[in-house]
Amino acid sequence: MLRRIFPLLAALALLLVPALARAQYTDRTRDPGTPVAEGPKLEHVGVKEHLGGILPKDANFRDETGASVTLGTYFSGKKPAVLVFAYHSCPMLCSMVLDATVKGLKGIDWTVGKEYDVIVLSIDPKEELGRTNRKRNEILSKYGRGDGPASGMHFLIGDKVSIDRAADAAGLEYQYDAASSQYGHPATIMLVAPNGEFARYLYGLEYSPNDLKIGLIEASKGNHISTIDQVILYCFMYDGKQSKYVLVAKNVMKLGGVITALLLGGTLALFWLRERRRKTGGLLSPTPLSPAEDSGPSA
Repeated sequence: MLRRIFPLLAALALLLVPALARAQYTDRTRDPGTPVAEGPKLEHVGVKEHLGGILPKDANFRDETGASVTLGTYFSGKKPAVLVFAYHSCPMLCSMVLDATVKGLKGIDWTVGKEYDVIVLSIDPKEELGRTNRKRNEILSKYGRGDGPASGMHFLIGDKVSIDRAADAAGLEYQYDAASSQYGHPATIMLVAPNGEFARYLYGLEYSPNDLKIGLIEASKGNHISTIDQVILYCFMYDGKQSKYVLVAKNVMKLGGVITALLLGGTLALFWLRERRRKTGGLLSPTPLSPAEDSGPSA
């Protein structure tokens, strides 16, 4: 019993570390419904969250190798994904969003390609494959962790019809500005469930490891969930006003009470067993043999 309780104690201790809460990023001056956009002020740029909506799995794209793929390739029910809409000739914002995403993901114990994937979908239908590969290699280099993550880092390009189908499903509004030859788009990333369902939106230019990990646990729909992950998910909830995950004090107190009761019960049971063995003496353990019996039959 005690062995089962130790992981719960470790998780509870992590939840109570003040630094965990302080590590979260919040831009309280900006409403999450009006995320930062790039370039000149454009009318149709923003995000309308489609939580529970599904990506069009039959939408056609090309991956970083030039091979034809559909979004369903990456959402077969096995792993969640971090989805980023960007474009690779972007002079500033896209790189900032991708860099912030990588920085946050480096801070969690899950690994790209193992527990989850990263999908970067270009909103530019004229995106060049060579430029796409250069950006992917750059992001992989910043993420580190050897060659394994390459299997889970997907950079997709496609025509406007496919791009718009994916963007519409996500509730993402972007707009091309001919005067600046740039796309206006929000600074946001999406956490998507293994079946392609939108589970959480994160905004801004900094994504805390805490928010990313809890969001991916939430998006996993039960996949890759350890005991500690279950405890974390129970004790945190997403606060839309603060745009971050926050501790639920009531749930932490409930969990603490359960763990205390289990520890107390386990300790009392251990003392009871020891006392019973002491009183019953040899009845609960093998009776030692006398020297004569232990020597066996004489010759």
